[in-house]
Amino acid sequence: QVQLVESGGGLVQPGGSLRLSCAASGSIFNLLPMGWYRQAPGKQREMVASITSGGNTNYAESVKSRFAISRDYAKNTAYLQMNSLKPEDTAVYYCNCYDSWGQGTQVTVSS
Repeated sequence: QVQLVESGGGLVQPGGSLRLSCAASGSIFNLLPMGWYRQAPGKQREMVASITSGGNTNYAESVKSRFAISRDYAKNTAYLQMNSLKPEDTAVYYCNCYDSWGQGTQVTVSS
């Protein structure tokens, strides 16, 4: 089983940027697709971005052109670069790989 640990969340002003990291144990991580999800208070968890083992990406409409997902195969790590952040991006962000989830990292966008 893959174990995932997110980092990089925090408080940022509208229009700012953050980069989230998802560090995975086990080289099998590189062979599997993975994704970033988020859950805001009172809302269902939603997919934000995903990336296959080959590097193909997919994004939710709400974050297209603002967020970028990537992975570093040498480091068993995936990233979510978030630019032009909006208050509605405020949520707990989780990384997922197959049936494994990280503990989540809080992102708050507020002035």
